[in-house]
Formats: sequence, C-alpha cells, structure tokens
Amino acid sequence: MTGPLVPFRQFVLKVHSRCDLACDHCYVYEHADQSWSARPKVISDETISWTALRLAEHAKTHALPSLHVILHGGEPLLAGPARLRRICEELHRALDGVCALDLRIHTNGVQLSERYLDIFAEYGVRVGISLDGDKAANDRHRRYADGRSSHRQVLEAVALLRQNRYRHLYAGLLCTIDVANDPLAVYDALVELGPPRIDFLLPHATWDEPPARPGGLPTEYADWLLSVFDRWNGQGRPVPVRIFDSVLSTLSGGPSLTESMGLGPTDLVVIETDGTLEQADSLKTAYDGAPATGFDVFSHPFDAAARHPGVTARQHGMAGLSQECRSCPVVTSCGGGLYAHRYRTGSGFDNPSVFCADLKTLVETVTARTSPAGPTAGSVGAPVKDLVELAAGTDDGTAVLALAAAQHEVTRGLLALVNEALGERGGELWDPAWQLVTGLDQRGDTLDSVLAHPYTRSWALRCLELLNGRDPARGGAPLPEAGHLASLAAAALLRAGLSGRLLVPVVDGAVQLPTLGRVSLGGRASGAAVAELTAGEDGLTVRADGRELRVGRLDLGTGSVDLGTGSVDAAGGRWEPVRRLRAGRLDLSLEDTDPYRRCYGRPVSDRLDSAEAARWQRSTASAWDLVQAMAPGRASELAAGLTTLTPLLTLPDPADPAGGARGFGALGIALLESSTEDPGGDPAVLARALVGGFQYAKLDALLGLCELYDEADPRLYRVPWRVAPVPVGEVFADACARVATGALQPDGPRDGATGRALEVLTGSGALTPLGQRFVSGLRDAFASGR
Repeated sequence: MTGPLVPFRQFVLKVHSRCDLACDHCYVYEHADQSWSARPKVISDETISWTALRLAEHAKTHALPSLHVILHGGEPLLAGPARLRRICEELHRALDGVCALDLRIHTNGVQLSERYLDIFAEYGVRVGISLDGDKAANDRHRRYADGRSSHRQVLEAVALLRQNRYRHLYAGLLCTIDVANDPLAVYDALVELGPPRIDFLLPHATWDEPPARPGGLPTEYADWLLSVFDRWNGQGRPVPVRIFDSVLSTLSGGPSLTESMGLGPTDLVVIETDGTLEQADSLKTAYDGAPATGFDVFSHPFDAAARHPGVTARQHGMAGLSQECRSCPVVTSCGGGLYAHRYRTGSGFDNPSVFCADLKTLVETVTARTSPAGPTAGSVGAPVKDLVELAAGTDDGTAVLALAAAQHEVTRGLLALVNEALGERGGELWDPAWQLVTGLDQRGDTLDSVLAHPYTRSWALRCLELLNGRDPARGGAPLPEAGHLASLAAAALLRAGLSGRLLVPVVDGAVQLPTLGRVSLGGRASGAAVAELTAGEDGLTVRADGRELRVGRLDLGTGSVDLGTGSVDAAGGRWEPVRRLRAGRLDLSLEDTDPYRRCYGRPVSDRLDSAEAARWQRSTASAWDLVQAMAPGRASELAAGLTTLTPLLTLPDPADPAGGARGFGALGIALLESSTEDPGGDPAVLARALVGGFQYAKLDALLGLCELYDEADPRLYRVPWRVAPVPVGEVFADACARVATGALQPDGPRDGATGRALEVLTGSGALTPLGQRFVSGLRDAFASGR
C-alpha cells in the first residue's frame, strides 16, 4: 500500500541519553530495546548542526509553515545550560525565514532552575513536566536510584514555572497511569498545580508483556480514567485533558488530539544523540531494534525515514488496522490504540491494542455520559437541559453559550468530514493548511475563534455538497473551494501572534482572512489565483504576481482587530478590516468581506462605504437600546450568542429567516428606511429582526442536537398568519419567533394569533417530550409578555 509521502512535522530530539531518576516504568531503560546503552551521553555539536540543517531542508522541501521540536532524553536537562542554549541557537538560526519553530522540552523537573528557564524564555521553549500525581502516586515509580523520592523537587520545579515571569513557558503535566493509585487523588493533585494541559498516559505494554491488572478485571484502566472523567466533567472541565478532549473531538467528527488514539497518520521522527533516526520511542517496548530505520542526519534527509515501511505502516488510517479493529464501532475514536501496544510475537502489529477492552469501554462510556439523554450532560447536553430557558428568554446567556459550544463541535466535525472526503482533491493548498490548523489546535483557543466564525460552516457544507456529487461537472478534479482552509489557517496564525508563511487563495481579487478582513490586491495582482502570505514581527506581507503589499501588525489588544489603516497603495491595494458594531454589551462583526456570507438566498451587500457602515452602527445602537428596555432577557441572549451581522440588499427569505447554511451566531439583515427623515432605518424593525432572527437561529441549532417534533408527521396545520396549512415544523418555528418578538410588537406581547399557534402545537400530538418542554417555555414567555 503506497501513497503520497507524509512529511514529518514533529521531531523528538534526544539531547542526553541518561537520566537522574530510575523510574521502573520507563520505556527507554526498562523495556525490550536497550540501544540507549551504546549511544553517547550527550548530543555533539556536529549532530546539532546536521539536525538543524536537515530540519530546514525538510521544511523547505515540503513548504511547511511550522515545525514542532521536543527536546528529550533520558533527562534533557542533564545536557546543561550551555549545551541547551547552543541547540536553541542552532535551530532558530537554521529555520529563521524558513518556517515557524514550536520548541518544547519534556523533563522530570528535578534539575529545573532559573538558569534553564531564563534560556527557555529567551528562545520560547515551553516546558512539560512528568509527574504521576500526589506524593504516594509519584513515589510508586519516580524515584532516584537509591530509592529517594523526587516529589518535592518536582513540585519546586512546577512552582518556579508558575511564577509570573515564567508562566508563559508552562506547557503542562504528563502523568503515567498506575491503576494501583487513587485516580481522584492523582487528578486533584495535578489540577491543584494549575497546568495548561494534563496528559494521562497508558503505561507501555504489549501482548507479550501485558499491563498490570491487580484487580484481574479487563477494563481497570478505563475504570480508572472514567473516575477522573466524571470528576473533570462534573467540575466543568477546568483544564484540557488530552485523552478526554481527543475522544470528545473524534466523537463529533473532529481530529484526534493524541498519537495514542485516532486514525490520523504519524508525522513524528526521533533523532537520537548519535544522529540516528528512529521511529516513535514507544516502539522500544515491542522488541530490541523495533524503532530503528537505518538512517541518520549525516547521510540522509528526513524524507528517507518518512518512506521507511515502519513509518508508512502507520499512515494508512483504518486500512492499516487489524480486521477486528476495522469492524469495531468505536474505531474512529480509538484508532486501534497506540501502534506499539498492538505488538505480539508472531503476528507483529496486526492486532488490536493490548488495552482494547479499556479503550472501547472508555469511548462508549464517554459517549453515553455526554449525550443529551445521558445522566451527566456534556457540551451537547447542556443546551438541551436548558430548553425552557432557551424558549422563554429567561436564560442569562449561559445556555446560549453552551448551544454555541455544541455548534462549534459540529463545525469541527464537518471540517474533519471534508478532510476525509477530499482524498487527493485538496489541491496544493490543503495539506499545509491542514497541518497548520492541527498544530494551532493544540496550542490554545486561537483556532476556535476562526472555526467558530459562522461562515466557516457555510464553506464546509459547500465543500461537502460538491464532494458528495451534487456538482458532477467537477469530476475528480481538485476542489478549488478547499483552498479556503488556507485562509482560515492564516487568520488563526495571525490571531496566535505566530510567524509563518502560507500559500493562500485569491478570491474576488483579494486575500481573505476570515474574522479579520481581506487584503484587496488591486492592479494586475488581483487576477492571481494564489498569493504568498508571510506573518512576522514586522506584520503581514502578501506577495502575488510580482507585487508585495505590507500591512501593519496584528493588535488584538482588547479584542478589536486592526491590521492597518486601510490606506490604498499606488496600484489600488488595500487592507479592509472587518468592522465592529458595538452597543452596550453587544459586540458584532459587520461582515461584508467573507465570500461564504453569500448563503442567504438573497443578494448581499458588497463592502460598505464608511457612511453606510456608520448607518449600521447608529441603527444597531438604537435597536439594542429598544431590546434592552423592552425585552431584557432577549438582550442577554443576543449579547451572549449573536456574533455577526451581514448586510443584505433585500429582506431574507420568509421560509428561512435565520438565513441559510451558516453557523450559529450570524444573521443576514437588510436595513429598511421608514422615512426620508430617518436615514438610519426604523430601530423597531431592526430590533424585531434581531430578536426574531436569533430565535430562529437558536431553534435551528437545537434541531441539530435533538428532536423537538416528529418531522415525519404528514399532517398540515392552520395558523392565522399563513394563507395555506403548513407542516408542524413551520408552525413551531413561526411560534418561536413570534413569542420572542412579542414584547417588541406594536400591539403588545399577547396577540391572539400566537396564542392559537401554541394551542395548535400543544394539541398536535407531534411534539416529542423535549418539544413539549420547549413549548412549555414558549407558553410561559407568552403569558408573561417576555
């Protein structure tokens, strides 16, 4: 089985091959492969230089926007401050102007001091520390060779990292699971240290050397993790936990977030202290020599190792799994488990994981406990639980935020489906962009702000529509629309404040940066198909068709975005930022640049001039004041969930007032002038459009999570405002909007037509139990005039 070469993006650089602890569960020293003993203790200057050159070579060959390098061991701090500084200097020098460098170090922490942290601060090296929990848990395995505890020294290291001057370097804690330890005591001890992330790691084991199960039960590791999950989930998920986040991501169709689960291809290589290239360290648990490739940095490019059969075997997705795994219902989340954990003498790696029963139980139980019907609702269950508040307008914004979070997960799932469906049709822009967004996703929440943009959903749905054959004229050709992912990735890169280069599409003569704005190229360059975008300390530079446009630095400051002044260059190039509409608690994007805003079935405005934008600001402020005064509950919902307004040239389709295939948080609205004396439009009309449109949007989002009525009901129902009978779904949607806008209507909140519609719904027999709860909330709101 062959395919295109998957370049490495993660590099584990062994800088010292010995350790100052004697952990008895260590995969380097305590398992089958003992190659460490023949390697130099510390990496040499020559190996450092060759590694840096090979990294730059690899990044240039594959036009990679960033590389992720982890300084490792043994214990990497044993290399000493001078050697670590030299490594950092060499890597940064080699990659300067080539790609961004995400540099990290994984350490046991016992040697960590200000001398090291000052160097790491200088070079932006983030620090991950291994700690197995409370003192009793940590001392079970992580001891010095003479049996002394290392717990105090590790806590001192974490305390140092948590100081204000070093806090930005704190990457998280890594904890190897021992089921003999109290799971809640371990979790609580880790959370108390305020880590940005926790990684719970299954101990390395194979079918030849299976993991300890002191209770004799087949799912002891799942049970241990589920105890932690319940505590974590019940606390509102106070810290990212990679294994749980990965399961939740894959369950919603998103990518795996860890090598140990999911179907993503491996993109990791190890450089040992002697310069040899090896596969993942976890393979040392299988048999002596298992990670070897036969290549080194002195004589071979990284591409040679990327073509090694052992590497490519982990890049075939589901096709690379055993028959038992391929037929398993949780395979897309589990992914067969860590490759090393599948090993058995005789059948090699063509087996399920030795933790198979644990992983299956973990995925199935997390699914049950986070589904709307489960006993402890997660991000999807929270908005369902608050149905009455969402219907009645009594929510303080909490349920709306939970609904937005659930919709965000749906968009992530759609993005994963696009990636899967594209195959070879992604074109030249897709793979680098996909790798960048995957890397950014693990850095923090900067990607979320771009993926949560409502028109990201519009784009993903359009791609799936084309890929599913609704546009047969495209055939098997590359999908041009897929290139928009590069625009999303570029926007996320800028929001993260990182440096990097990326090829991005030119659409309508401009480089689009969703949520930020667009760079209109002007002149001959506006006809280019692709532009090169470079983000750096000096700001943003766009090159296309021989032209170069420089835009100012990104300043996210207090949440506003300003990449430049909007001045025009000699050839007509211009930076056009997304403008904001602000009124009280309301803070919206006035979105008139994103190409995927054209999802409303009605013409959208092109870029508004300054006078038109000012008119929108005046109208929005007036409408907000009206909503705040007459329907304060609805105002809280708008402030929490409405993010984007798109100007339309005509009113939206009455059959779809919320507006087409876009993500949660956007409305398309046309300003109507009530008289020539009122150039800003009628605030009452806009207020009703905002409240009613958002009510439709909430309902649309809820229907994607749960059933409120029987969609197969063939009956038609009469309501006063419709000329002909309509299905129950249309009665439901209309009633929702009319109740929400009731307090803003000239004839008052309790109009008889809305009351009769609610009676029709209540007596229809078509409502599910959840639908009955929702209509109960509508009736409460109608009766009280909210």
